[in-house]
Amino acid sequence: MLHDLFTPSVQHGLDLVGIFVFAISGALLAVRRNFDVFGMAVLAEITALGGGLLRDLVIGAVPPAAFTDLGYFSMPLVATALVFFLHPQVERIQNAVNVFDAAGLGLFCVTGTTKAYAYGLGLTASVVLGLATAVGGGVLRDVLANEVPSLLRWDRDLYAVPALVGASMVALCIRFDALNALTSTLAVVTAFVLRLLAMRFHWRAPRAWNRRSAAEEGPEV
Repeated sequence: MLHDLFTPSVQHGLDLVGIFVFAISGALLAVRRNFDVFGMAVLAEITALGGGLLRDLVIGAVPPAAFTDLGYFSMPLVATALVFFLHPQVERIQNAVNVFDAAGLGLFCVTGTTKAYAYGLGLTASVVLGLATAVGGGVLRDVLANEVPSLLRWDRDLYAVPALVGASMVALCIRFDALNALTSTLAVVTAFVLRLLAMRFHWRAPRAWNRRSAAEEGPEV
């Protein structure tokens, strides 16, 4: 199904770009946590490839693409080398990195959903795996860095929601037999724009209704 939407070379190129940008974010977090170069490489690899690995293992696409395509595995190492030597400069263009990260989020939620459906999953399960493809690596990155995953924190701009919207658009297109290069690109762009808007206007998910503040909460007796 993926090859019906984009040519293999275009699909591969887009995947590598998304992997590279996700890997940059993993390597930068490793620098902030004062990890050594090996730790940087591990976080870069898991951020870039973790979501796709999870998806491929669930749908039975083994061995996963990350282990059959040297480019997928090597790109995070390139990102690690870049951050290792130039991390002050990379930090200064963090806004640009965030824009490309948003593009990768949109791309991976769409490709993850279509691949899951192509392997026989239902639409709902495909959406879930599309979401996991887009955000799973970031969750694993934060866990390994001993941080609360960003998509679980109320004080972070919406991240999972744009990916969920993009994946759901793909599922609807599949349901109505309207999935093609144009509609899949529209889903990518929608997730991308929603993520940019969330960063620009600091959109966040609501917390529990009538939640008491920490200051009001005392020990139970």
